[in-house]
Amino acid sequence: MTVYVTSCVPARQFDELKSKKSKCEEENEKLKASGLEFNTRNKELTEQAMDNKKSIAALKKDTTILGEDIRRLNTLYKSLTESYDKLNTNNEKLLASNQSETKKVINQLQMTQEELQKKEDALKQLERDLNARQTNLTELTSTLKSREEKLAELQQILASKDSIVNALKKTVNDALVGFTGNGLTVEQKNGKVYVSMEERLLFATGSTVVDKEGAGALKKLAKVLEGSPDINVLIEGHTDNVPMKGAGEIKDNWDLSVIRATAVVKIMTNNSKVNPLQLTAAGRGEFSPIAKGNSAEDRKKNRRIEIILTPKLDEIFKVIETN
Repeated sequence: MTVYVTSCVPARQFDELKSKKSKCEEENEKLKASGLEFNTRNKELTEQAMDNKKSIAALKKDTTILGEDIRRLNTLYKSLTESYDKLNTNNEKLLASNQSETKKVINQLQMTQEELQKKEDALKQLERDLNARQTNLTELTSTLKSREEKLAELQQILASKDSIVNALKKTVNDALVGFTGNGLTVEQKNGKVYVSMEERLLFATGSTVVDKEGAGALKKLAKVLEGSPDINVLIEGHTDNVPMKGAGEIKDNWDLSVIRATAVVKIMTNNSKVNPLQLTAAGRGEFSPIAKGNSAEDRKKNRRIEIILTPKLDEIFKVIETN
């Protein structure tokens, strides 16, 4: 059934409502983008921590191999030095007994010296490489430790947020227990609490005036939010897919959804001390249905107000920004 609604509201006020709606949609998109950015950044930090651990394991392995090479070279160096000392001791005897043998020994000594010098140079290079690797390992270990500390801090904040959401859901459930099953549901998903109210709990068909029973539920919810200044509240109006054609204030489903969301915000702010800065009103028209069918029951489910409670992510963003 198509309902026509007329109103004497000035065009200027209608334009203001449209402007508010646009701002609400922009803020909603920003919140979604912030959540996506946080999830992406958290995944990148975790993957980077795993890569650093692999790099450290490889460096430790290389360090062990270099250490073994140095020990072998030290042993060889010691052996060559002992041989060189023995050759020097016997040099005079060899010179006296045989000139030819002496030359051979001298050549051998020279070759031994050159070989020793090469081994010594190689040993020094290995030591330099080992020192460089040790320095790199120390830096990587320090970086990894810092990343792990930030990741642990992030996980602790997330756990705290989850705890807040769990407690918030319980508090909301307790406050609205009398309305549960009577057109109202409370769910927890994606780190948020969703309070969904069917049209029949709040409005007459096509109306933007909240009835007494629905206003009672909204007032109870607003009282809960008075003690939760760190919770952002998004009020979304949803309609079914039946086109609404009006000549007055409400011309289509967009208008109806936005004005209903605004009506809910006004009841919550006028009957509690909840900070208006926490609340955002948005209209989604018929474009975000929960039931995809076109039956009367499906359309009934889609005509609703969703109040989405989201813990502020300021602490999480601070940890990410200092990374």
